[in-house]
Amino acid sequence: MKNTYQLGIYAAKINVLKISRLIAIAGLLFFAACKKDSPSVTKTTTGTDTTHTGTGTGTGTGTGTGTGTGTVIDTLTPSKIAVAALDDEVNTFMTTYDVPAVSVAITKGEKLVYLKAYGISDKSKGTKAAISDRYRLASCSKQFTSVAIMKLLEQGKIKLTDKVFGDGAILGKTYGTKTYGLHITDITVDELLHHTSGGWGNSVDDPMFSNPTMTTSQLITWTLDNRPLDHVPGTNYDYSNFGYCILGRVIEKITGQTYADAVNALVLKPIGVTDMTIGGNTLADKQTKEVTYYGQSGENPYAYNITRMDAHGGWVATAADLARFLVYIDKFPVRPDILTSASLTTMYTGSAVNAAYGCGWAIAGSNYFHQGSLPGTATEQARLENGFNFVILTNTRSFKANFDSDLDQIFWKAFAKNPTWATEDLFLK
Repeated sequence: MKNTYQLGIYAAKINVLKISRLIAIAGLLFFAACKKDSPSVTKTTTGTDTTHTGTGTGTGTGTGTGTGTGTVIDTLTPSKIAVAALDDEVNTFMTTYDVPAVSVAITKGEKLVYLKAYGISDKSKGTKAAISDRYRLASCSKQFTSVAIMKLLEQGKIKLTDKVFGDGAILGKTYGTKTYGLHITDITVDELLHHTSGGWGNSVDDPMFSNPTMTTSQLITWTLDNRPLDHVPGTNYDYSNFGYCILGRVIEKITGQTYADAVNALVLKPIGVTDMTIGGNTLADKQTKEVTYYGQSGENPYAYNITRMDAHGGWVATAADLARFLVYIDKFPVRPDILTSASLTTMYTGSAVNAAYGCGWAIAGSNYFHQGSLPGTATEQARLENGFNFVILTNTRSFKANFDSDLDQIFWKAFAKNPTWATEDLFLK
């Protein structure tokens, strides 16, 4: 991975004159701590749903369990005040990496101060991008799974120490046809959240990108039968989409609902998000207001089982949806968070083997964020200690050098120019 996210840690603590000098330092720190898991550009049978991780541990305070009063996305309007610095960065990024469409949402002090769509959402029709466009979130889906687990934790329906497989465990012996391999019955909910389950990670061919015709249930059974763990649970970090697929089944078992219905009830409805959904696989399965995706370097964005990725990479949403989500879990005091302070601290705390990754969130100081990457998709959402949050969604991904870091830097480079932001709250429009 090539990401310079560490700029965010420093940018909130220094004046603008010092930012340029720290960008280079921050980039080196973050690059050393991260990697990007990507298929070879010549392959068309595998994909990735990735995150980018930083360094440091996050702490903070926040209280409240209140709910939001969200509005329908179509009532939102684009920003009236053009932030030239941001527009310049987006346009440069789109030109450099041949990106058809970008959607950006930025909050400041928990107000939505910038919301804008750029480019063309469907090149064949010449459809201009709109703020109501929905995008595949890729790994920016994991945070919804994590918050749903935190809600179940608060309700006393689950403990992070609960075992997942085997007699007396949450999923029992629902999956698998053979005796479970060594240590599989030791895996806990906490270890799945932190990517420390001991196996099935991106570094050793994440099972989520194998056996594309299998159902979720069939894939889990096949993996348990054929893929032993590589490490003792809790002793090694290896980013695992498959682990979050299992968490989706944990949520279903505990709630008695489908994963999507459970997340809607636990997370989305309380904050007023009404139009998120699990995406389809083919172009013909495209959701209402969903953008068209474009592969680069031979990738086909419609050759993957996106629906099966539900809990780790399957959600489709607008940038405003994610911005609204962030302000209800960001520890800031203006809007009451939907999780307690204790739950937020748990969610934003890393593991013993990787302090830089919490429960579905990468951690850099008191900044919490995640990127997503699939063929035809690159995304990022970030909660920043400087009082800003940002969301950037695109309908392609590039294998050119610096694509990931430049996606992240769209916000930071604009922020460094100290632009004037709107004072009105676009959430209220």
